[in-house]
Amino acid sequence: MGNDIRILTEGELREIVQLDPGAVDVIEAAFAALAGGAVVMPPILSMDLLHANGEVDVKTACIPGFDGFAIKVSPGFFDNPKLGLPSLNGLMILFSAQTGLVQALFLDNGYLTDIRTAAAGAVAARHLAPRTVDVAGVIGTGVQARLQMRAAHLERPFATCLVWGRDADRASACATDIADDLGIEVKTVSDPAELVAQSQLVVTTTPAREPVLRAEWLHPGLHITAMGSDQDGKNEIDPAALARADLYVADRVSQAEKLGELRSAIAAGLWQGGIPPELGQIITGDAPGRRDDADITIADLTGTGAQDTAIATHVYQRLRGSTAGTVITA
Repeated sequence: MGNDIRILTEGELREIVQLDPGAVDVIEAAFAALAGGAVVMPPILSMDLLHANGEVDVKTACIPGFDGFAIKVSPGFFDNPKLGLPSLNGLMILFSAQTGLVQALFLDNGYLTDIRTAAAGAVAARHLAPRTVDVAGVIGTGVQARLQMRAAHLERPFATCLVWGRDADRASACATDIADDLGIEVKTVSDPAELVAQSQLVVTTTPAREPVLRAEWLHPGLHITAMGSDQDGKNEIDPAALARADLYVADRVSQAEKLGELRSAIAAGLWQGGIPPELGQIITGDAPGRRDDADITIADLTGTGAQDTAIATHVYQRLRGSTAGTVITA
């Protein structure tokens, strides 16, 4: 007796799922489930391949109430552009949570990771940003910089966006893309301190190993989502900023202690706040969130396997009644 497996390519997946309120809601549900304590989510399997300037991460989680669970493999080989190849690729395998049989194979080349990562930024904005955001800023100029601004705009429809990056040409191109996407005023700035000073919501989207956002730049009414630090050694936010903020929130404390901004603050001896709340606990009301619009809040998003299972399940639900992809019998 065979088992049908649905296989979809990146192009087919782009037709089926986009960064929209539905995707944000399913990622929010994954965070809320994490707060309940019944999610099975092992530590990230991470492999550095120094000989090839590469790394491979494997993430997974099984969430109660979700019909399936995903295992995601994400290779990053950073010399690939010299060969005319993309740096990032990868895939997700969706299994039945009842039988363990493979249900689908998503050859997404990281597209679903991009969507779920941006949706997590939207969830952080939904629960932690001030109620009114007039200006949002992004530090970084890559794909995620563009998507994070779209995500934040879903929750806090700001009128102006500021962009800073180390490369002025890339920053300008990023600003143009965000303006075209959102139909708002987008400007580049030459100084990240200026960007933070003018913004009520800032997202950092870089692979930085030295802080790109300083503690002395913090001001009342600011929310920061840091999503670039997802490996040991990465650090976007000045460790002193975590201690200075009114509220610091991790997506998963055990991960943030090893991979996120919290790791850098602990290493610097600047974290005295005990065990911080997780985003899921803010969502469920098990931990207090922003008290008022003057608070300074920081969300540290390292990326969880629960998000991968959530987005893969979201795709599979969208496929019901659809003939998209290729079905094989294994």
